[in-house]
Amino acid sequence: MTRRIVLVAALCIAACARRSAFLERSVTTNNHEHRYRVWLPAHYTKIHHWPVVLYLHGSGERGDDDMRPLSTGLPAALERFGQRYKCVVVIPQCAYGHEWYGDMEQLAMAALEQTILEFHGDRRRVYVTGISMGGSGAWYLARHRRRFAAVIPIAGSIIRAPNDPFPTDVPPDIARIAFAVDPYTTLASEIGPTPVWAFHGAADDVVPVSESRKMVTALQRSGGTVRYTEVSSGRHDMWDAVYADASVVHWMLQQRLR
Repeated sequence: MTRRIVLVAALCIAACARRSAFLERSVTTNNHEHRYRVWLPAHYTKIHHWPVVLYLHGSGERGDDDMRPLSTGLPAALERFGQRYKCVVVIPQCAYGHEWYGDMEQLAMAALEQTILEFHGDRRRVYVTGISMGGSGAWYLARHRRRFAAVIPIAGSIIRAPNDPFPTDVPPDIARIAFAVDPYTTLASEIGPTPVWAFHGAADDVVPVSESRKMVTALQRSGGTVRYTEVSSGRHDMWDAVYADASVVHWMLQQRLR
C-alpha cells in the first residue's frame, strides 16, 4: 500500500510539473483584463535572449476560461514534443463572438510584448503561427512587417465565404485588405519579404485549400519568401502533424530579422 501511495504521488508531481510549464498571466487592453498563458521550455533561464512564438488558436477554443487553447494545436504538441521547442510560447485566448482582428489582435500583440519584456525575448526572433481561425489571424498579422521573423499559417483563409460575415466591426487597416479588389495581392505586398511557410490539407472541407494556394501564389508573384506544404489526404485538422515535425520547428527558429 505504501509503495502504491508513493507511486501515485510521484505521478501527480510529474503531471503538475508538466502543467506548470503553462504559466498564467494577464494583460489589460481597452480597459479590459485578459488572461493568457506562457509556455517556457525546460531549463529556461534569463541568462540569454529566447525566441518567442505567438500562437493563435482556432474558433473552437474561444472563451474566457484560459484553458481551451491548451487542448489542441501547438500547446498540445508542446506536451509531447517540448524538447524540440527551445523558445517561449505566448498563448492568448480570443473571446466568444470575436476573431483575431481589432480588439483581439490588440490583446495578442499586448500579450506578446509583455512576454518579450518579462521573459527576455529576442526581438529578432519573434514568430506567429495559428490554426484555422488562428491561421487567418497569422496571415493578417504578417502585415506588420519587421515585427515577425517568420509566419506559419495552417488552414487559414483570406477571403470569407458569403454566408460567413465578419462577426464584429472591421477596423480600417483590415478592411483595406479584406475588401480590396484582390485581397491576396494586397496582403502579399504588406507581408513583403517576411518568410512564410503555409500548410493546408487538400481534403479540407472547412476552409477551402484554394485560400492557401491563392495566397502563396500572390506571395510568389510579388517576390516574397514563401514555402507551401499541401497534404494530399489532409483534412482541416491536420495541424498536429505540422507542429510535431522537427524540421518545421528547426526552420522557424532559424529565421531572424536582418
